[in-house]
Amino acid sequence: MRGRIWWIVGGGLALLVLALVAGPLVYAALEDDAPPARSVQAQPEGAPLSAETDGTWTVAPGSSAGYRVDEVLNGADVTVAGTTEQVSGSVVVEGGSLTSAELTVDMASVATGNERRDSYFRDNVMDVGQYPTATFVVTGPVPLPELTGTPVPVPVTGELTVKGTTREVQAELSVVRTPDGVDASGSVPMTFADHGVDPPNLGFVRVEDAGAVEFLVHLTR
Repeated sequence: MRGRIWWIVGGGLALLVLALVAGPLVYAALEDDAPPARSVQAQPEGAPLSAETDGTWTVAPGSSAGYRVDEVLNGADVTVAGTTEQVSGSVVVEGGSLTSAELTVDMASVATGNERRDSYFRDNVMDVGQYPTATFVVTGPVPLPELTGTPVPVPVTGELTVKGTTREVQAELSVVRTPDGVDASGSVPMTFADHGVDPPNLGFVRVEDAGAVEFLVHLTR
């Protein structure tokens, strides 16, 4: 009987060791690179487009925002992206210039499709209990080119606030007029240490020191 008990205990320990060793390997084997970032699309030729762009615009349903970062998983390079449609904000255009803009992202709802990673991101990395949102604010008037159904680049200077820390950033938006309003997409570079964020380094996975905040917003009146 004693020998049988030791056999059971030994077998259990062996399974535990196997899980600890093989778990990350299986995780890596199932991990695929994130899909490309969502971006504005050119409108079909002849499509009816929204009228005058001057005025106040609000972020409409179907908009999205999140993060993109590279990580090394068991020696393999993998790109990870988390997204959410819990995005709000407004944009003001006056005299053909972007005079103000602010986007707010609910960080607790950002998801990658991997619950263990997302839980670690929310609780250990971003501390969403204390810092539930991130914001991007355009800080000065930005002259806009003529907006048509073809996307145009719009460089902006703004302030990115993540985990309670604000830093000035440079970004290039892509903007297009649509039948329902205006769409804008962009990628804002972010160095994690600048915002007091410690990128995970858990042995089998190591996250790079910098990434990007991405967004695609549908703006309507």
